[in-house]
Amino acid sequence: MENTLDRLAAGERATVSALLAPEGERLRLLELGFVPGRPVAALQAAPWGDPVAYAVCGSVIALRRSDARRILVQ
Repeated sequence: MENTLDRLAAGERATVSALLAPEGERLRLLELGFVPGRPVAALQAAPWGDPVAYAVCGSVIALRRSDARRILVQ
């Protein structure tokens, strides 16, 4: 079942399946490591819930939930 990255709780893992962002944002997400087929893990959210830190490709990337909502995971 596919879901969006913003729905992962801290500690959950998934695999990126697709990017739903417009071309410019899509390229930025790809450069950050959110490539289909790669594993990703939600680490922790900021005190008010935004942004959220994700582990991907050996790095920790903080994304706003609005950006994470454009990444499909399974």
